Amino acid sequence: MASLDKPPVVTTTVKWRFPDVHPEGRKYIAISAVLVLLSWFFLWDIVTWPLIGLTIWVAAFFRDPVRVTPQGEGLIVAPADGLVTMIERVPVPRELAGPNGLGEAPLVRVSIFMSVFDVHINRSPIAGTIRQVVYISGKFLNADLDKASEENERQHVVVEGRDGQRIGFTQIAGLVARRIVGFVKPGDMVAAGQRVGLIRFGSRVDVYLPDGIAPQVALGQRSIAGETVLGRPHVPAALGVSQ
Repeated sequence: MASLDKPPVVTTTVKWRFPDVHPEGRKYIAISAVLVLLSWFFLWDIVTWPLIGLTIWVAAFFRDPVRVTPQGEGLIVAPADGLVTMIERVPVPRELAGPNGLGEAPLVRVSIFMSVFDVHINRSPIAGTIRQVVYISGKFLNADLDKASEENERQHVVVEGRDGQRIGFTQIAGLVARRIVGFVKPGDMVAAGQRVGLIRFGSRVDVYLPDGIAPQVALGQRSIAGETVLGRPHVPAALGVSQ
């Protein structure tokens, strides 16, 4: 007989499955599939196989895997999958500055570069209310360049947590990316790790950490949107990271 003071043991099985495809990508997959069918009938041995490969790549680009966001007081999670390419204290962009934004003082910026092979769904770094969404048209320089944050097409977002702390992040279009797609607007309530937008075909996301929040990633590390802890309050910065 099971002990009355111990909870029953529950066993579950988790099975792997292919990630879902975000609705934003379905029309592109349909276009690729139509091209495959047309080539099948008219140009089978010339372009069909490359087009099949293109269709698979488009489906992979718009994949939308399930993510489990860590819980904890003051945690800031990565908004993007990709490579951490810059961690430095910089002036806040004017679109994010001011009393209704992140203030005027320089903040630590963590830049995450997304290649064309990364998941491109962006997620909210904290739970709270969307306070600002500012879109700016611009150039399409290589998103890995520092000046891309000032010259490329970009969208600035400010999220205010329940404790009043504000986190700003910027979606930056890149050399191949040609459109930033937003899913939220000012006034929307979001959960930490909730989908807030995507950038098509290679890009970058900058996150501005408030003072008192130590970066928990290092240069060259790969982040996972909605899962990797990017910043944590009142703890030392990750090894090799300076502020």
